Amino acid sequence: MDFDFAILLVGLVAFTGVFFLLDILVFKPKRSEGELAPQWLEFPASFFPVLLIVLALRSFLVEPFKIPTGSMIPTLLVGDYILVNKFAYGLRLPILGTEIIPIGEPKTGDIMVFKYPEQPSINYIKRVVGLPGDEIRYENKVIYLNGEPVQQVLEAQLPPAQPQIKIYNETLGGVEHDIMITLERPSEPSMTWTVPEGHYFMLGDNRDNSRDSRYWGFVPDKYVVGKAFAIWMSMPGWVPSFERNRFVD
Repeated sequence: MDFDFAILLVGLVAFTGVFFLLDILVFKPKRSEGELAPQWLEFPASFFPVLLIVLALRSFLVEPFKIPTGSMIPTLLVGDYILVNKFAYGLRLPILGTEIIPIGEPKTGDIMVFKYPEQPSINYIKRVVGLPGDEIRYENKVIYLNGEPVQQVLEAQLPPAQPQIKIYNETLGGVEHDIMITLERPSEPSMTWTVPEGHYFMLGDNRDNSRDSRYWGFVPDKYVVGKAFAIWMSMPGWVPSFERNRFVD
């Protein structure tokens, strides 16, 4: 999604805030004398408190997102609506992403929403694999974190008779989650990265169908949006479903 709703929301708060202040400073004293404020002022001024509350909630507490692609299958499916904790990684200024109150930091294994480094108007969601200073190697579809292979346990082969997909349970930073491997996709050459200070290395759970840090590099801290923690609705088609509602790891 190229459209940045945060910029629009901040603009609307600023726009309506001007009318709200004008009403308070200029026309409120006149109301005590029985003079009414003009309609062109009352209408935008009345929206300011609501928009300000929405901006505060969305910027500092919880923000909803919709999953548009299959890069996080099997953890998150296309059409899942998720909730993102905006204060898990510290309170940040809207649009700028500058941390103003440190609360926590991303951890290995977290599902994180962030601004796509090559086009910051777009939000991406992937799993945190590497923290600053970590060495990441991806070889034969296995993650090596600081020289140690990340544990993978085979859970399923689909379809069982002639498997095309394998589902593994992976333990990353103490977080257990499922990943998907597509057998027809050949293993890429072994690659190694060292995560620079103030950056993170991200991978999708759908390992053979995800454009992530393997292709476009690291995520700077200023592009961190928040930590995904729950699915609250799914809409793969036109009808909403609540069967997948759950907390996610």
